[in-house]
Amino acid sequence: MGKIKINRGFSLVEVIVGTALMLVIFVGLFEAYRMVFKMIGQSRSRITATSLSNKQIETARNLPYSSVGVVGGFPEGVLESSTTTVSNNILFTIENRVDFVVDSSDGVASPEDDCPNDYKRIETKVSWSDGFGGEVVAGSDIAPENLSQECSSDGGILSVSVFDSHGQMVFSPLIEIKDPLTGEVVKSASPSSGQHYFSLATSTYKISVSASGFSSENTYASGDIYGGTTIITPEKPNLAVLEGLLSQSSLSIDRTGVFSVDTSSPWGSDSFSDSFVDESKILEKSDVAVSSGDAMLAIGADGYFLSGYLLSVGSSPVNISNWDEFSFSDNEPAGADLKYQIYYSSSTDWYLVPEEDLAGNSEGFDISPVDLSGLPIADYAGLRLKANFSTESTTTTSVLENWSLSWITSDPTPIPGATFSLRGEKSVGDDEFGDPIYKYLESFESDSSGHKDISDLEWDSYTFSTEPAGGLNLVDINPSPQPIGLSPLENISVVLYLDSSNSCLITLEDDITLEPIFSGSIRMYNSGLGYDETQYTDERGQTLFIPLDAGTYNLEISGPGYASENSSVSVSGNTLKTIGLEQVE
Repeated sequence: MGKIKINRGFSLVEVIVGTALMLVIFVGLFEAYRMVFKMIGQSRSRITATSLSNKQIETARNLPYSSVGVVGGFPEGVLESSTTTVSNNILFTIENRVDFVVDSSDGVASPEDDCPNDYKRIETKVSWSDGFGGEVVAGSDIAPENLSQECSSDGGILSVSVFDSHGQMVFSPLIEIKDPLTGEVVKSASPSSGQHYFSLATSTYKISVSASGFSSENTYASGDIYGGTTIITPEKPNLAVLEGLLSQSSLSIDRTGVFSVDTSSPWGSDSFSDSFVDESKILEKSDVAVSSGDAMLAIGADGYFLSGYLLSVGSSPVNISNWDEFSFSDNEPAGADLKYQIYYSSSTDWYLVPEEDLAGNSEGFDISPVDLSGLPIADYAGLRLKANFSTESTTTTSVLENWSLSWITSDPTPIPGATFSLRGEKSVGDDEFGDPIYKYLESFESDSSGHKDISDLEWDSYTFSTEPAGGLNLVDINPSPQPIGLSPLENISVVLYLDSSNSCLITLEDDITLEPIFSGSIRMYNSGLGYDETQYTDERGQTLFIPLDAGTYNLEISGPGYASENSSVSVSGNTLKTIGLEQVE
């Protein structure tokens, strides 16, 4: 028998896989090894930083009491506010801060204490950026040897308390004491109690308080500029720190609120329309057929009937303020006729609107549109349309393609790009005429949908307004009346009803189905009047151009999936314009 030869070598794939596994293992071990060394280095850095901070504290403890302080600070001393040193090839930054402490444990509570600076507190921070970086903070209290040392310090104490709108102390606000001339922060603190004592050299200081998600408050000096106006008499003046005395100030901040604002006209439009895709909007018909989006005379045994009629369902709008117009699209070949009449409801019956209120209604209309704005809604709360077909030949008929009835409502219509102002009642002081300088006074513009969110508002009472030069008048507001109170964390929805002498509400619709066209582009312009604006229709196919001067405007209209069209509109008062676009196949 022959011997069986066994190949015990490795294939190339096995070598590659094995090498990859070994690399993964060794890389992991290397990273773990490197991490251990970094952690050891971090530990050494922390130990060194702790040693440096302790050394600073011990140095301060061994100084004469009068020398415990930072150079150029208050209290004045010999310690540097910031220095650097290198140890173990690592750069450390050493920062010192020294403050006087007011403490009632000496048996006398401020402000009765003639020597309020009871002792000094030093805080030392040592930081480094090598490796993971980090910092070590240490502190100590250093007491005077006797009352003479306690009372020998120059300067005084400034106590700042921060309250919320309910008079409760605010947790950890940022309190900044500033030089009123340069705005430089002299000292700052974020006390968990909401109150802090600052030891300061005798001078006058500006105080600023704030917190994340809160409003802010400041003190001011006479002559400060706020919002472009000079403050003569501040509401909260800067505070003076006097020799050996305690000065106190309290300021209020709280969570902010939001106004969610919609800018709208106090009116809108609505309509009844029928493109005859079915008979759902037809109340009654005689010898009339509806097919493929058209209404026409029905075919009898000898051809088209010679006459017939079609009656729409009634329209009794809600919130109607005025009827607008009746419009239609039809085709009348020679020898055929189509006339329209308007009926109104009275109790349970319907009657033809009389001639004295709608001239030409008895004979019937054949020119579109028909103006219905003169019909008083008190007498004509509901209307119905009638089409009267007739022909001279059984081979010919008129075709009604669509009709619509429009009216003006008291329902609001969004106004895009509307400008308005918002003013709070709180003031920072008075101007040279004794008039208040309001803490909050801003102007805004609503977006393309007529909306604007105004956030970070302090609790206050607010008033909305418009500028006459802008052409828009604020005719109503919801909620009302003004001013509107805004509490902390409150979100209030506000509708501003704006109007002007002239405006134009344009409705864009499919010329066959009469369905509204969303996001259609409408450019309205008149170079002589200096007007050129482009707006987009909403889900109702509408957009409102306001304010306008009376005149004739050119229109460039387009819509997604529709052929573009040019038109014009004559604007006088509140004008409605409906435009149909043809779908592009």
